Amino acid sequence: MDEQTEQSPRIKTHSPRRAMLMSIIPGLGQIYNRRYFKGIILFVLMASFFIAFSDFLNIGYWGLSTLGTLPGVDDSRMLLIQGIVSVILTVFAILVYWFNLNDAKKDAERIVQGWKVTTLREGFKNAWDKGFPYVLVTPGMFMIVFVLILPLLFMVSLAFTNYNIYNSPPRFLLSWVGFENFINVFSVPIWRNTFFSVLSWTVVWTLVATTLQLSLALFLAVIVNDKRVKFKKFIRTILILPWAIPGFVSILTFAAMFNDQFGAVNNQLLAPFGIAIPWLTDPSWTKVAIILVEVWLGYAFVFALFTGVLQSISGDWYEAAEVDGASKWQKFRHITLPHVLFATAPLLIMQYTGNFNNFNLIYLFNQGGPPVRGQSAGSTDIVISWVYKLTFDTMNYNMAAVISIILGVFVAGVAFFQFRRTRSFKEGGANE
Repeated sequence: MDEQTEQSPRIKTHSPRRAMLMSIIPGLGQIYNRRYFKGIILFVLMASFFIAFSDFLNIGYWGLSTLGTLPGVDDSRMLLIQGIVSVILTVFAILVYWFNLNDAKKDAERIVQGWKVTTLREGFKNAWDKGFPYVLVTPGMFMIVFVLILPLLFMVSLAFTNYNIYNSPPRFLLSWVGFENFINVFSVPIWRNTFFSVLSWTVVWTLVATTLQLSLALFLAVIVNDKRVKFKKFIRTILILPWAIPGFVSILTFAAMFNDQFGAVNNQLLAPFGIAIPWLTDPSWTKVAIILVEVWLGYAFVFALFTGVLQSISGDWYEAAEVDGASKWQKFRHITLPHVLFATAPLLIMQYTGNFNNFNLIYLFNQGGPPVRGQSAGSTDIVISWVYKLTFDTMNYNMAAVISIILGVFVAGVAFFQFRRTRSFKEGGANE
């Protein structure tokens, strides 16, 4: 009781507002709250940040705004990267500064309510107990920021510059061009024609190839799951072999098999019928070949997925349906198909998204060929392989970045819309 009485004058006069205002100078509010060690740490941390990074931030923001002023001396790419890093460091500093303000205010409010300031040892223990999870995730967070977010921001930034093969640093300086590159995609004939041609084929390829492989996988899974089929384990093992073989090996093998001159498909399978199909030189037949190869490569994974789901369906449901006089098609439509789609819908959406960006098959099979007159992409190029060619073949870095942004927004939007409509992603969806 005496201890509480002695603390009362201090509690009544302590001001959270004053603590927060004093924290404008980092650490001073904590010192006002008698959290001396925390205040010193925050002050030293913020002071060290400004001392160590002041020159770096100054050059970074200057480079981000100007992209250099001396051709052959200033490298716009390095200045752009330094500018992006400066922005990231500034965000971290703002977060620490916000924590400094918020922490001082909260501690002052707790003191007003009668909380006793902990000792240094107790403070360390409490900080360790509460902060241990953050200690574990911090290295991963830094990796994500500088391995994922930094390159992503660099790519997005290039979309607003004039970086191409004719204007490459350090010989030339880059400059900001705003949304000019985005406008060129839809206004310049060569870019507009190529973009819509590639995008339309990408959508057709994604829908047709993925739907065919899903249909084949479901058909085979339903047959193998039938009670009348024997040696189920052996059959399932054989059917998932395409999944076990490395994809690039299968693709290169199929590329050789479909070769117009010496491929096994023309020379061994079709030659007896007097047929020779230009698989790699005719755009239409090349697209057919690529779709067939993708069906072969992709059905095995989905087959294994569907097989596991079918085994989880209770046989009582089918018996009840038979008692009600349901046909095989009705049992498939009202029992098998809804159960399979509900359990696998998110993964099936990922199959469509994965094929939309299936670079390996398109590039390894025929490098996106055959070529098309008046376009900067081949007849079987999808968006991701076109971006690769723009980057490494023609060095149109700015346009490659623009296409990548449009591609990312399109895929993310479609995937998000489909996920939101999937019942398995809704809380309590199974009861609706």
